[in-house]
Amino acid sequence: MTQHAPLILDIAGKELNADDRRRLAHPLTAGVILFARNWEGRAQLLQLTRSIKAVREDLLICVDHEGGRVQRFRGDGLTHLPPMRALGAMWMDDGQGSRAAPGSGALRAIRAATAVGHVLGAELRACGVDFSFAPVLDLDWGESSVIGDRAFHRDPRVVTLLAKSLAHGLLQAGMAHCAKHFPGHGFAQADSHTEQASIDGRDLETILAADAAPYAWLSSMLCGVMPAHVIYPQVDSRPAGFSRRWLQDILRRRMRFHGAIFSDDLGMEGARHIDGQAVSHTDAAVAALAAGCDLVLLCNQSVADAGRALDECMAGLEKARVERRWRPRADSQARRLALLPRTPSLFAWDALMRQPAYCEAQALLP
Repeated sequence: MTQHAPLILDIAGKELNADDRRRLAHPLTAGVILFARNWEGRAQLLQLTRSIKAVREDLLICVDHEGGRVQRFRGDGLTHLPPMRALGAMWMDDGQGSRAAPGSGALRAIRAATAVGHVLGAELRACGVDFSFAPVLDLDWGESSVIGDRAFHRDPRVVTLLAKSLAHGLLQAGMAHCAKHFPGHGFAQADSHTEQASIDGRDLETILAADAAPYAWLSSMLCGVMPAHVIYPQVDSRPAGFSRRWLQDILRRRMRFHGAIFSDDLGMEGARHIDGQAVSHTDAAVAALAAGCDLVLLCNQSVADAGRALDECMAGLEKARVERRWRPRADSQARRLALLPRTPSLFAWDALMRQPAYCEAQALLP
């Protein structure tokens, strides 16, 4: 049987319990996503990540750690990174009066974006974290409160270059990256965390020329992509993360993206309705995998009812595999394994604080 571990799940606390270890050892588990509730400090986080790797070395330890308001770990020496909009503002600032220099803001912003990625990746890796779901490629249309200052800019060209620079900084620190939310969440107003999938009524060519343009321009270098829980009815009746047209026809074939595709959190309200029908976590996972996702996230389920939803989803995926409602794919497994760091973290925390490249990146932060 082809091996393919598709499920990224969460854990309840600051250390593993017996249920966590059992779920992490399951052959369908691809990795774990951490949240603020899993953080007490650097020493505790390092102990937690080591205990996860002790269960299975190939588990991908992930976190949403973008900067600004989406930064799960705060304090105890970790740098509070700026929101991405600050980098877009830096791009636009060429100085004033006799000190004005056209293009100087763009150059400073590119260097700063690389520095943000370097600091973000180096600090997380020193704590044993493998992977962060960043950067955000959504355009800042001023429409979406859930995106807001998480976006770099409204201009897709500026977003592309700043995102590429931030991803380069992550790679300098030995960390892969995931661009989100394909093909673009910035024009959709509803928050898919708490509401059914938002609607973006624009036509395909308009979306491709604006919101989705950074994905096409960066397709050869992106490690991962996460689609939005947004419906674009002129393209498909399903949210992008459940749409073969978006994921297979457009992202894979038209844009020639060959990296890993992650679903967004299947516990979000925007993922719980497909074709107008309420669906279970298992049905959502099967639909995402069938559409072309390599990996599916099911977050914040371990904290309620002893993690029953996680166990039900695992059992449901096993049954769906037997019933051939989804088929494990060797290429999906290879994409997951490619996201793991190639080398151990180069620096323990104290050594990192003295490392010249890290110190230079700190000096360049906005």
